[in-house]
Amino acid sequence: MKSKTQTKTEQVLIVLHILAWLAFVGLMIEGGAILISYSISCSNPAGAKNLYNGLNLYDLRQFNFWYYTGAVSYMVVLLVLKALVSFQVIRILSKFNLKNPFTPEVAGRLEKISYIALGTWVVTMLSNIYLGWLQKTTGKLFGNQLSGEFIFMVALVFIIAQVFKRGVEIQSENDLTV
Repeated sequence: MKSKTQTKTEQVLIVLHILAWLAFVGLMIEGGAILISYSISCSNPAGAKNLYNGLNLYDLRQFNFWYYTGAVSYMVVLLVLKALVSFQVIRILSKFNLKNPFTPEVAGRLEKISYIALGTWVVTMLSNIYLGWLQKTTGKLFGNQLSGEFIFMVALVFIIAQVFKRGVEIQSENDLTV
């Protein structure tokens, strides 16, 4: 018979699994919409007026196509990296077992999430540098500077991954002594 706490935990994990799927699908749709709009704007510059959700990069497109391509590339790469994190979370939650949470697979995926999140932070910082350079070069602001505060989240996930790795080691040692 399951305890009430375990049932609530299982329900929370199910909700988190659904939210991870929604985030993944939403990020992929956003990235795809930007890529399609960008493709259209390559032959029709007016397409850059509403790249996605009101994002207007028409002036940048008119100023220099390659600067415009760089800005769009940063947006798409960031969306793909965020989607990869969501996908890794989905994979963890689909295999997660409350009775035996410390598995090499979960520890490995947590570590992979921390590396992807670190990569996302690096790309965010590069994007901010690029946007700052664009503003100096063109005199206009294209997009918002992105916050890089999630470096603390990266560290937290990495620490949790190391705790899980140690949990796997302890669990395997205990299995060997039985």
